[in-house]
Amino acid sequence: MENLLSVAIGAVIGLVGVVFGAWFTARRQDRMWLREQKLKAGIGFNTAVVQLLDYLKETQLSDDGPGANELADRLQEARSALYLLCSNDTVDLADALARRVRSTRPTDGRDDRRAEFREPLDLLRRFTHQLRQEIARS
Repeated sequence: MENLLSVAIGAVIGLVGVVFGAWFTARRQDRMWLREQKLKAGIGFNTAVVQLLDYLKETQLSDDGPGANELADRLQEARSALYLLCSNDTVDLADALARRVRSTRPTDGRDDRRAEFREPLDLLRRFTHQLRQEIARS
């Protein structure tokens, strides 16, 4: 009887260890997946912002060219992914950056308009820094 009791206790302890190990592994994999998704969304958003800014140096979104629409769609798609994955602080910076990029006017060689491009680039740096911190915390 004592042997049966010690075997049962050992089995219960082993089962608890397996359940805890499986839970811990699943949780770790979920965190890693979320980090990866945040990173992909951030890369997509940053790329879309930079491409759209490069495009807007020469023309405006209201020109309705296929390039402008495609770039604006990519920006919105990447921002939607951030909405689903990231914290409010990161999403707020992405929103501010997207609004600022969409209001950017072509430089037309003017120095004052070239200076306007510094603001979205500063917002892009802040967003990237915020996203890095968020990924590191998760």
